[in-house]
Amino acid sequence: MDFHRYAIYVTPPEGEFAAFGAAWLGWDSAQGCAVAHPEVPGLPAPVAEITETPRKYGLHATIKPPFGLAEGQGEAGLVAAFERFCAGEAAVTLEGVQIAGLGRFLALVPVGDQSALNGLAARAVAAFEPWRAPLTEAQLARRRAGGLTPAQDAHLLRWGYPYVMEEFRFHITLTGKRPKAELAPIKAALEARLGPLVPQPYVIDALSLMGEDEMGRFHLLHRQTLTA
Repeated sequence: MDFHRYAIYVTPPEGEFAAFGAAWLGWDSAQGCAVAHPEVPGLPAPVAEITETPRKYGLHATIKPPFGLAEGQGEAGLVAAFERFCAGEAAVTLEGVQIAGLGRFLALVPVGDQSALNGLAARAVAAFEPWRAPLTEAQLARRRAGGLTPAQDAHLLRWGYPYVMEEFRFHITLTGKRPKAELAPIKAALEARLGPLVPQPYVIDALSLMGEDEMGRFHLLHRQTLTA
């Protein structure tokens, strides 16, 4: 399969959390296939509608945002660089993660100290810059259309994405943007079904190299343990 963009994510290992997350979103990035949505009582709208926007990414948290390959770079070399990077990084243990609102969408966000995780993300962003193709003027314009702070715009120009380095916020997206009145019942329904499946503490001991297909769906290419 040909991929036109790549990314580095945190994705869950096989297990109940990963299986429910894939079904909730409707896309299993590890298997590269659509998954039937679960029955979740108490939702104010169908699961397919709630999860339409984040579906194509699969259950994940972004570490290195999606990027096209720079001229002269190839997937095999990227995989090798990814393996080397992971061999030099140690696992990160978070106190936990919890469901929270981020604007008008819901995500799993960290509890407790995040400094080690933020450092890992910053090093990944910088380490894979040689592999990233520069953004086009059209891509820059699309990113700027939503409004960026001066710091975010500087990151966009330097790193190809505004929400990196000190602007980075680890989150595992669970919904698209929803009406404010829906957030509380969706959160309650997810806490009942998803909450017991989420590992606590939350250990990040591997990173996932992802590829985006022509339909915009992300596939797991390589999951590498952090072994430093």
